[in-house]
Amino acid sequence: MKTTIIGGGGRVGSNAAFALQCAGIVSEIQILDANTDLAEGEALDLLHGASVFGGQKIYAGGYARAVDSDVFIITAGLRRKPDESRLDLINRNVSLFAQILQSIQTAGHKQDAIIFVVSNPVDILTHLAASFLDLPWQQVIGLGTMLDTARFRSLIAEAHGLAATQVKALILGEHGDSMVPIWSSATIGGLPLSGLKKCSPALRNKVFERTKGSGAEVIRRKGGAGWAVGATIAEVVHAIALDKGELLPVSSVQQGCYGLRHVSLSVPTVLGRQGVLEHREISLTPKETQDLKRSAQALQKTMAQVAGKV
Repeated sequence: MKTTIIGGGGRVGSNAAFALQCAGIVSEIQILDANTDLAEGEALDLLHGASVFGGQKIYAGGYARAVDSDVFIITAGLRRKPDESRLDLINRNVSLFAQILQSIQTAGHKQDAIIFVVSNPVDILTHLAASFLDLPWQQVIGLGTMLDTARFRSLIAEAHGLAATQVKALILGEHGDSMVPIWSSATIGGLPLSGLKKCSPALRNKVFERTKGSGAEVIRRKGGAGWAVGATIAEVVHAIALDKGELLPVSSVQQGCYGLRHVSLSVPTVLGRQGVLEHREISLTPKETQDLKRSAQALQKTMAQVAGKV
């Protein structure tokens, strides 16, 4: 499987390339960036490690060389400021994103190609991409709350002094201020999190607030996220490449799950080689359902402000 990382010279794109290289699942990685020297440098650096890791073909190139890509990973975008919400990025990133979509469309792409949006605000840009490109909506996905979910699980594990791999919990809705923690189905080692005495309402609130503020915290401390987002990008690509039918909180155009339509956000989504195989409506508490609908409304309000810009 060939992947092209648009914006591959940046922190997120290069970290995603490294995660894909280390896993050895995809056979070809193309680095595409407006800064061609940076793209060439990143590709060369990764290529130098090819004999140690996956042995993939790794190179830099433009849109013409990307036409046979199975997955386009779009990471290009302007960086979020420490006190800026992800939705505030919309006015600064939409025009750049529109140019990328136009370039993909003009150069051409495979009919079964997957467009994987990582750039923020990811839910808005995913919806715009699905509206603009001549592809079925199932083949346009966003990273959504994958990173939030990874952070959530890791922070829950840290709070309980247990391995993060034993935690199963989800963040749904918007990748942003209105994200929704799904505590009702959270487990550790297969046991309900609600059954642990240490998991008090105060602890839950503390963990979630840090999860929600993690993006800004990482920006403040090191300038921006990279490693964890690279790992979650690789997780999504592997679900596609291996046709795993894996249930993941990626963003996509909603078709009625939880009564949601005309918006892209994260719900439990079965992902495989064809992209979205189905949305799976798991049981939520009344408050979680209400919060998810509020998250959708917040995104629809923003979409209305940018309608027609792409």
